[in-house]
Amino acid sequence: MNVYKFGGASVKDAEGVKNLFKIINTHKENLIIVVSAMGKMTDALEVLCNAYYSKTGDIEQAFQKIKDFHQHIINDLFGTQSEDINKSVDNLYIKLQNIIDSEPSLSYDYEYDRIISFGELLSTTIIAAYLEKQGRKVKFTDIRKCIITDQNYRNACVNLELSAQLCRKVFTFQDTFMYITQGFIAGTTTNQTTTLGREGSDYTAALLANLLNAEDVTIWKDVPGIMNADPKLYENTEIISKLSYKEAIELSNCGAKVIHPKTIKPLQNKGIPLYVRSFLYPESHGSVIRELDEKLELPPIYINKDHQLLLTLSPRDFSFIAEEKLSRIFATLAKYRLRLNLMQNSAITFSFCIDLNEAIFEDFINELHGEYEVLYNKNVRLLTIRHYNEEIINTLTTDKKVLVEQRSRLTARFVVADQ
Repeated sequence: MNVYKFGGASVKDAEGVKNLFKIINTHKENLIIVVSAMGKMTDALEVLCNAYYSKTGDIEQAFQKIKDFHQHIINDLFGTQSEDINKSVDNLYIKLQNIIDSEPSLSYDYEYDRIISFGELLSTTIIAAYLEKQGRKVKFTDIRKCIITDQNYRNACVNLELSAQLCRKVFTFQDTFMYITQGFIAGTTTNQTTTLGREGSDYTAALLANLLNAEDVTIWKDVPGIMNADPKLYENTEIISKLSYKEAIELSNCGAKVIHPKTIKPLQNKGIPLYVRSFLYPESHGSVIRELDEKLELPPIYINKDHQLLLTLSPRDFSFIAEEKLSRIFATLAKYRLRLNLMQNSAITFSFCIDLNEAIFEDFINELHGEYEVLYNKNVRLLTIRHYNEEIINTLTTDKKVLVEQRSRLTARFVVADQ
């Protein structure tokens, strides 16, 4: 059995869905297809969620944008034969409308998960209908009934034992050899919707592979494999044909978009290889992540994380930044579901870099103000260079204002702002 994961870029329009069909149509073995929300729909749903929760902005306009995007794809795929799929999609819209017509709860994370999940539900509903229209027998599966988590909304922890039992009951391959399901989202024992962390569809694919003992996982991207840098941002990038699990974990933890940070562990635990291939050039071999005995000579690999928030905290009483204060800072970060991307401290200051979330920004800053003087820079960039040398550092930081710099044996990291 194999697992294929298709991200939002691969199904951003009708041509992408048709291309997915071409890729899976030649597959003859048992297959699970994991699909993300189409295009930038997660971003669009975040706009809707934030408008709903904060009661600001035009909620109906944000919702209409989501409807129009999917309707355009439906029209292109089904033409005049769209009555059935429109009914299915309308049922999802009714459920989403009921949410945004109600009063939001006091938990942003809870509301986020139940609204954002519609991206994956819409994409898989549309794609499953298209595959059926093309004569491909594929079984639609709601992953929320299979992957069960706790109620740690927006970054839920999976109950592996229960999920394994449920997945083995659902993915039997007795009446079909092909399933389609959602990435990123999951469910609780009380039928609440959770998510596995942003870009978590890779993790879903890895979990299914682990729980069902898959032969391999393939992630279909818009790049020819694992690159040493984002080819959309940099020239003269190169493909890295193979990586060890350890190196892949380091890169994903630094923000490499090609792999979600949680993806590797379930695969490494069972020695399942992960392939990264191009949906634009499916005949090419791409890259593989697996256990490697040899030490690889890797080129400098550089990773950008945009939309970052850099904060520096100084205790108002000039006390030291010691373990007790750090524990309280970490507790505040955990309260707001914020992940540290970089941290650095001196005697009486603590600087750290996190993803910028405007929806909770004011509440988060106000809570820190109770004990600290707070300085911050919005929309800075975190630049990571793995296997760095001085030449590449100079090239990438020229004309940038370096706010924070860190170096270890293999990795250099910089928080930078444009001059």
